[in-house]
Amino acid sequence: MDKLTVLWQSTALAHFQGGQLIMMAVGLLLLYLAIVKKFEPLLLLPIGFGAILTNIPLAGFSEAGGILYYIYKVGIDTGVFPLLIFMGVGAMTDFGALIANPKMLLLGAAAQFGIFATLFGAILLNLVPGFEFTLTDASAIAIIGGADGPTAIFLASRLAPELLGAIAVAAYSYMALVPIIQPPIMKALTNEDERKIEMAQLRVVSRREKIIFPLAVLLLTILFLPAATPLVGMFCLGNLMKECGVVDRLSHTAQNELINIVTIFLGLAVGSKLSADQFLSVKTLGILALGAVAFSIGTAAGVIMAKIMSRFSQQPINPLVGAAGVSAVPMAARVVNKVGLEANPHNFLLMHAMGPNVAGVLGSAVAAGILLALVG
Repeated sequence: MDKLTVLWQSTALAHFQGGQLIMMAVGLLLLYLAIVKKFEPLLLLPIGFGAILTNIPLAGFSEAGGILYYIYKVGIDTGVFPLLIFMGVGAMTDFGALIANPKMLLLGAAAQFGIFATLFGAILLNLVPGFEFTLTDASAIAIIGGADGPTAIFLASRLAPELLGAIAVAAYSYMALVPIIQPPIMKALTNEDERKIEMAQLRVVSRREKIIFPLAVLLLTILFLPAATPLVGMFCLGNLMKECGVVDRLSHTAQNELINIVTIFLGLAVGSKLSADQFLSVKTLGILALGAVAFSIGTAAGVIMAKIMSRFSQQPINPLVGAAGVSAVPMAARVVNKVGLEANPHNFLLMHAMGPNVAGVLGSAVAAGILLALVG
């Protein structure tokens, strides 16, 4: 019997706890959303699998000596993985639409209003029994409103690493739900005639302009918000490699092999933080709720700003493009185009929406830099 007892105690079955089983079920749910529903599969699949691995008793995946422990320490604790992701995203981004219509920067900035509104919301949530969010916790949670996964992970790893799992899952979940969350908000804030507005064709942007733009953005960031330069700098590096035309091999690697490899490790590292003792708390429910509020406010603020700009602009502006001010590239722009086509079959808004969409990427990075400078 003693030997049988020892043998039984050496198995995972003898050590499973209810919380671990719940979190493994959450991991399976994420795998279902990734594989069956195709919601952000590139991230939700490794995150879901990492959640399953980290909750296996005795396996030690997330303990010192385990592979997930070292992946997290090397890539997330240092902030390297989000920065490499930003470089890859920069290499895949075309700033032509934003350069051709610079005032779209205002829409990208307006959509970040959800971040700062949620910052105060998280602090007010402390009035509810069971919630104890510090200012740094609230800052990390608020960034979910930018709908930018790498930025959310980068900021959470710096300000509230114990909340990283919940923040990352919330950020990527709401990014995946862009086609579901945004259209009702867009339609509620606009009428049929506004959604039918056709915008003038954008001018052709020269190669020289596209090369100068990332350098100018980096210079302005260095001068006015150095705390944001890690994210903005890597983003601009990737974009410059794409636009300069002399390092095609590097640009191709950043867009493909490098970002794919980093995405696998980033997802596993985030999944390693979905352990039962860290995730199963009332704070997680608060984070998920605040994330939904942040994303909704950001979308609404972008649409309202576009309506204001339309009143004072000589060129017609379809208010729908304001919803693309969140950083979910290019999903938010595609949603704008889809809703526009529903109102007017000849209304192609994709290129116009890409302007505020890429401005939103810069906006979320700037917002993260402001939060780091204020509370980091």
